Amino acid sequence: MQLLKALATASLMGVLPGLALASGAAEQPLDLTRHWVGLFAIAVFILAYLLVMAEEFTHLRKSKPVILAAGIIWAAIAVVYSGHGASHLPEEAIRHNLLEYAELMLFLLVAMTYINAMEERRVFDALRGWLIARGFGFRSLFWITGTLAFFISPIADNLTTALLMCAVVLAVGGENSRFVTLACINIVVGANAGGAFSPFGDITTLMVWQKGIVDFWTFFALFIPSAINFLVPAALMSFAVPNEKPAASQETVTLLRGARRIIGLFLLTIMTAVSFHNFLHLPPVIGMLTGLGYLQVFGFYLKKTAHRAGTVVENKERHDQIGDIVSFDVFKPIARAEWDTLLFFYGVVACVGGLGFIGYLGMASELMYTQWGPTTANVSVGLLSAIVDNIPVMFAVLTMNPDMATGQWLLVTLTAGVGGSLLSIGSAAGVALMGQTRGKYTFFGHLKWSPVIALGFAASIYCHMIINANFF
Repeated sequence: MQLLKALATASLMGVLPGLALASGAAEQPLDLTRHWVGLFAIAVFILAYLLVMAEEFTHLRKSKPVILAAGIIWAAIAVVYSGHGASHLPEEAIRHNLLEYAELMLFLLVAMTYINAMEERRVFDALRGWLIARGFGFRSLFWITGTLAFFISPIADNLTTALLMCAVVLAVGGENSRFVTLACINIVVGANAGGAFSPFGDITTLMVWQKGIVDFWTFFALFIPSAINFLVPAALMSFAVPNEKPAASQETVTLLRGARRIIGLFLLTIMTAVSFHNFLHLPPVIGMLTGLGYLQVFGFYLKKTAHRAGTVVENKERHDQIGDIVSFDVFKPIARAEWDTLLFFYGVVACVGGLGFIGYLGMASELMYTQWGPTTANVSVGLLSAIVDNIPVMFAVLTMNPDMATGQWLLVTLTAGVGGSLLSIGSAAGVALMGQTRGKYTFFGHLKWSPVIALGFAASIYCHMIINANFF
């Protein structure tokens, strides 16, 4: 029993700030860390995550166990609070969690919609043809996609970048499962590493920047450590990439009408999201949803101008169908979004939110930042983010608000950003790619290379401690 409690305290620090939620209210949440509901919630959460990890063998979609676990955990909490006459407190807490999830879900939904729209317009088919025509082999493509992921993710978010590069990998070498696995691992590591040194490259860095803890330009001190985090595992994995070239194709790919303009609208959407946050101090999701409006209006324009463009429509019934190649309907790309991934995030946010509301956040703060010290604690945060998504992990650290030097805040930003690369379920990019590849990139496929990724993780920390010593 004591071992279970210790494990729970160390592994569940990455929880949403349920305790802080009601800190200003007249009534405080109950401390249920030693109550039966606390141990019960831990057991349910661990069981759900074990099922997520076993998706490759059970073929049970990862969203199902965590959604069920979330409902069970919050129901158990509500039963206890109802017995104490304070049923409104869990209600307020879960509403806060739902708000956190809504921002994340809508952001991801817009990104996925644009990716699907570009796929429908044959953008990635055309890119595949171009890459094959250039004569790139699998090893060259491995480095090209990984490097692009590293440098694009500081501008876009790491999830969007990973989805984009993965689409290229599947289009070029989708028949070679070994190449797809290694390339996807490289993309996840590169995207997470690239997002760690930019204020808007990852949601975790956004939260730290928004809090005013670290200055905008100070984040770029993490560029070299982040690059090392990417280059070390990439260099070692590259030797395992098949020394082959994709099968040649004589197919001429023609972009469908509006493809280039959709690419431009996607870039404009990213700029809008960044500008909304940077200049208007609005959540980035508002800018992303504004960008979805760009795509909707453009889809309407394509439909109304189809005849003027010289396109022949066989019949009106087909013309009005959703997803018609002539008119383009934005709701088809939305429908094709990775809904299993989006619902998985709901389950995780709700589960860890419930665990935080129970009281494990306070226990973890005392253990890690008081007893262990900031350096050990911040490295542990990175290791923890391999199991629990880095967003609630970083939110928990910000809620604790430990008294640390700027160098330590940069350290926890780095570890939380790149630590998720250790496991496929540790980052939004990894989870999304598991869904996008449909069984070609899996949890256990990623796990085989975790020691190599851990080597890059350790090297990046050591590099940060040396070159950024003036921040400590």
